[in-house]
Amino acid sequence: MFRDESRSVPIEEGEVYEVTIQDIARQGDGIARIEGFVIFVPGTKVGDEVRIKVERVLPKFAFASVVED
Repeated sequence: MFRDESRSVPIEEGEVYEVTIQDIARQGDGIARIEGFVIFVPGTKVGDEVRIKVERVLPKFAFASVVED
């Protein structure tokens, strides 16, 4: 009946992570997952291994950008 609001988000806004793009969203953004949590990464494609910086975290997903080395 009630959603589990206590479930913690496994990422933090502003942090950098290394991820592999696993899927593509309808809008064309790459999708990475950390502990099952979905992160949209524009400008990527399936199989890309990239460093991302989390820009915005929402309750069910997040948005990130690619960090250039």
